Amino acid sequence: MTVPAQRHESTGAELADPGFWQAPPAHRLAVFARLRALDAPVYVPEGRDRGHWALVRHADVQEASRLPKVFASAPGVTTPEPARWVRALFGDSMVNLDGADHAQLRKIVQRAFTPRLLAAAEQDIHTVAARIVDDVLAERPEEFVSAVASRLPLEVICNMMGIPERYRAEIADRVNHASENIGVERGLASRLRMPGRGLRALARMQRMVAGIGRERRKNPTDDLISALVCANVDGQALGARQLGAFFSLLMVAGVETTRNAITHGLTLLTEFPEQRDLLLSDFEKYGEGAVDEMIRHSTPIIQFRRTVTAEHTLGGHLLRPGDKVVLYYASANRDEAVFPDPDTFDITRSPNPHLGFGGGGPHFCLGAHLARVEMKALFHELLTRPVGLRAAGLPDLAGSNFDNRVRSLKFAFERP
Repeated sequence: MTVPAQRHESTGAELADPGFWQAPPAHRLAVFARLRALDAPVYVPEGRDRGHWALVRHADVQEASRLPKVFASAPGVTTPEPARWVRALFGDSMVNLDGADHAQLRKIVQRAFTPRLLAAAEQDIHTVAARIVDDVLAERPEEFVSAVASRLPLEVICNMMGIPERYRAEIADRVNHASENIGVERGLASRLRMPGRGLRALARMQRMVAGIGRERRKNPTDDLISALVCANVDGQALGARQLGAFFSLLMVAGVETTRNAITHGLTLLTEFPEQRDLLLSDFEKYGEGAVDEMIRHSTPIIQFRRTVTAEHTLGGHLLRPGDKVVLYYASANRDEAVFPDPDTFDITRSPNPHLGFGGGGPHFCLGAHLARVEMKALFHELLTRPVGLRAAGLPDLAGSNFDNRVRSLKFAFERP
């Protein structure tokens, strides 16, 4: 018998409390474990007559991800959903689109990622990773995020897109401003003082790339922006607003998620020295597994929203049109039913069907392959040079309910 899901407000309310996301990670993981043990999704109140159902099990997150006609990404996947005027001004990001609109845009983007472009990007990744570690060994910085983890994805994406060198420092600054408060509860004074700082940064970044796009239409080069604006997929290419929205997604998602995964990865290898030793014993054998386990264990994107468009039974319970659900990847990646001893970092874990790049379906991460290549190349350089690197203390986490963001991480050299 199918019954409507019951509202466990007393249980789900904790996820709506900003203090929950500021709490130590172990506390949050324990709460998610309790929620997974319940017989129904819990309801998380978000205000007057608003709230969402929390999907915390691996099977439920995967099912919702693979049924886009029932669990729609529009009007937005973030919490809160983007305001209508923001969508009108900046355009809809690909992650917020469904159906034919999403399929057409994704088709244009996928066609632009030609085998030649991807091969050049992979070669560039290894070059950039080696140069970054050369700089680290020469300069001996103390902070890992700015010196290492942020540099690799930013440089690789800018190289692939064809962003002129003169714009890159400003783009890095805009990315930080655009993402610094996503999912982070701020005090009233901060909200009043900088109500649009992130949006202004986003607008400037999009205007910048739109100008580059106009130039590439006139004088195309061998880069991704040229491929996107000169594409002819069913007679369509990316317009200026679409290019800006895609670039913002690529920079905020591609740079932020990879830098956070890299930073958590160094922390994990320091916390689990036996896994580091195993990785070093045969990097080619264990490298790919180590990267996937870093992504599973850290889960860079904590959650995405969906809107229910038709009655659907999930886990024996009924969801109705208009209901909001949130896919908690951070919980799904610790589901005991799928991952034995889920809190342990194990680079030999196999199979490892983590949902760090999404739960499948049409919104599976386009950059998954490149992110894996970036992480493997960088850790190979970091670990196989004749000096050892380790995290010095715990990462400074942003306390975001959206991504597992690291503000900073001190690191040290084991050998002079």
